Amino acid sequence: MAKIADLEERLRQNSGNSSRPPSSDPPSLKRKPKKPRSGRKPGGQPGHEAHFRPLVPVEQVDHVTPVHPKSCTNCGSKHLVDSGSIPDRHQVTELPEVKAKVTETQLFSDICLDCGATVRAELPSGVPAGCFGPRLQAFVATCRGVYHLSVRAIIALMRDTYGVEMSEGSVIACQDAASNAVQAPVAEAYAYVQAQPVANADETSWPQGNRRKGWLWVAVTPLVTVFLIHLRRGAVAAKALLAEFNGILTTDRWKGYLDWALNTRQLCWAHLKRDFAKIAERQGISRRIGKALIKEEKLLFRWWHKLHRGEISRSTFQRYVSPLRERVRDLLSQGTEARNKKTAGTCRDLLKLFPAMWTFVYVEGVEPTNNAAERALRPAVLWRKNSFGTQSEAGSRFVERILTVAETLRQQGRNVLQYMTAAIQAALDGTTAPSLLPSVGMEAHAKIRA
Repeated sequence: MAKIADLEERLRQNSGNSSRPPSSDPPSLKRKPKKPRSGRKPGGQPGHEAHFRPLVPVEQVDHVTPVHPKSCTNCGSKHLVDSGSIPDRHQVTELPEVKAKVTETQLFSDICLDCGATVRAELPSGVPAGCFGPRLQAFVATCRGVYHLSVRAIIALMRDTYGVEMSEGSVIACQDAASNAVQAPVAEAYAYVQAQPVANADETSWPQGNRRKGWLWVAVTPLVTVFLIHLRRGAVAAKALLAEFNGILTTDRWKGYLDWALNTRQLCWAHLKRDFAKIAERQGISRRIGKALIKEEKLLFRWWHKLHRGEISRSTFQRYVSPLRERVRDLLSQGTEARNKKTAGTCRDLLKLFPAMWTFVYVEGVEPTNNAAERALRPAVLWRKNSFGTQSEAGSRFVERILTVAETLRQQGRNVLQYMTAAIQAALDGTTAPSLLPSVGMEAHAKIRA
């Protein structure tokens, strides 16, 4: 009977009671009913404020064509004179026809008059040794690591858009050049994350090579996010990502984070909600306990949202949570006595981690969920589904570095292509690449927002 119950529970697994994605939910799963339709037609409603594309200032327009009427629309006369009126402005934005720019550096060989040796000139500083310039390399790396195009798709894009013929090896060479160019800024970003007071961490599978299963780890702070690909998923990998981190770490219940003290952790309540839902779907005492835990979770988040909206103070929120916390502890204690071994095991595990469930109540800046880390991983998961991971360690280094660059610059509102071009040019010039760290103004804004 226990085996049958276990199999039935596996069949009931969905995105609401496990870590499975919503895309894996069966068609038979009943979702929450949507809000009833208002009866209004889709689109803008009568009387709503109109929104128009803003005009570019005339001094920034590339070409202006003045047009005067050819004849009078009233009487048909062609005898018109300029009235000095302000013209109506109509702008059309168009993409220019583009063709890659090819430059040639001619290296001559001269003869030394003193010793007779033939000396060949060397490439000037800033000129790539390969066939492609820094902007082209940056564009290829951005297409690969930000927009997740395949190598063949990039080859076709470069040929169709710029008239540039590239091989698969050329695309990989551009990828490697970009990876090397941002190595130092990414290392600086790692050090920055280690020093932050709060971070969110998560991991997902990322195959490396034909037979080696790796893991993509992420650590998210308000303005800098870093990624790491490691062949292991346990504490060794977590330490590789967050070796010097001493702040509050928000995660799920994965055992790889057990080395962090409970007073420096926050468990994700989105995961806890799914645990409670799974308990509530079982028979006997499990169902009663699970439903009661879900009720407490809903009440907790009702107060949390009121705190975020400024409707209650943090001290009031803490006062409300105090008895709720004890009720949850009592329910988990009851759950350890359940006949269902999975319910009892989950409740015992949560009691061991109990202090880490409530850190967000007492420490400002800590969120009750790990949504920030899961959002950061989502583009990488889509990339993994199309690319099936990486084939080499060099490929893995490119993935973790370009993901770090892309997500960090997105958080700061900076342009990825411009940054990558500057970084690759700096590598060619032998100078320091631009930093990924936020400015002082950005950090102050992030603190206010938190």
